[in-house]
Amino acid sequence: MDIEVQKYLYDIQESVQSIENYLAGKRDFNVYTENKMLRRAIEREFEIIGEALNKLSKVIPNIQISRKQQIIGMRNRVIHGYDKIDDAIVWGTIVRHLPILKEEINTLLNSLPSPPDSNSHDC
Repeated sequence: MDIEVQKYLYDIQESVQSIENYLAGKRDFNVYTENKMLRRAIEREFEIIGEALNKLSKVIPNIQISRKQQIIGMRNRVIHGYDKIDDAIVWGTIVRHLPILKEEINTLLNSLPSPPDSNSHDC
């Protein structure tokens, strides 16, 4: 995998981790809906995830990430339809699809070859 693909995968991984950190282990829809800053932060992370997935699928069209098109579609709705964002849909994505995406991204990253050991020297 080339460096561009790795970057997109790492960007997605970082955004998933950020969403988990924002929620601080508390998966409570009422807390989510009552905190505008939390909602906006999570929406921004979904923008990043969707954009990275969009670019990734242009480089590797057949990449095996379930719900790829739905996540890209969510990114488009968050950016272009800010006034029509349904908190229940975003929350459902967090609860049902984010754990699967996290696992898939981690699997893809773990399948990458390890970088060469910088301490080894050919003699």
